[in-house]
Formats: sequence, C-alpha cells, structure tokens
Amino acid sequence: MAAIKSKGNKDTELKLISIFRANKITGWRRNQKLNGRPDFVFRRERLAVFVDGCFWHGCPWHCRMPKSRRDFWIPKMQRNKVRDRKVGRTLRANNWKVVRFWEHSLDDPRKIIRKIQTMLASAEKHH
Repeated sequence: MAAIKSKGNKDTELKLISIFRANKITGWRRNQKLNGRPDFVFRRERLAVFVDGCFWHGCPWHCRMPKSRRDFWIPKMQRNKVRDRKVGRTLRANNWKVVRFWEHSLDDPRKIIRKIQTMLASAEKHH
C-alpha cells in the first residue's frame, strides 16, 4: 500500500459531484491550492468541503483496522486524525468554513445537501 500514491478518493468525489449536480449546487471547484487540499472549495463563500474515507480517516463505525502491522496502522490513523483537526483549525483561523463528511454519509444525500445549503446561505448573509 505504501507504493500507492493517491490523488484523493475519486469515487467519493464523483459521487459528491453527482449529488451537487442533482441538487443544482454550483460554484464549487476541485484541486484548489488551499491548506489541507479540500476535496471541494466554494471560494466566494470561503467554504472548504472534505469527504473523509472511512478507512483512511478512522470512521468509528466503518473503519476495519487491518489485522497485520497494527503497530503501523494504529499510529497512522491517529496521525491522520490529528492532521485533519489541524487543517480544520488552520482554515478556520483564516476565515474559512470547514465541513467534513464521512464517505458512508454519501449514501444519504439529503443530510449533505441540507448542510451544504445551510453553510452556503450563511456565507451569503455575510457578503
């Protein structure tokens, strides 16, 4: 697995794109140069959106820790969680709103849409 260089979780990003499009949510961009490399950025509203993979980010409900090399995987997952919190704090300190969704939450788009629409509407009020 160490040889695999990921460019994000493409399947989850494509799924969220289809959710955005189905609900006419526009204004997002991908691959923006921003701290923590958010999956989606709404620049005008200063909203950074992350979709955290259940495995890589240690979802408490769905992460299945490998049985081998636990001395590697447990600290790796902890570092990922610490990094996620630091990225969120840094973005918020720079006046960005941050929202994170678990990969499994893409199965129920209604909650995602409600959250994004609320955050976008809140940002509109401050413009």
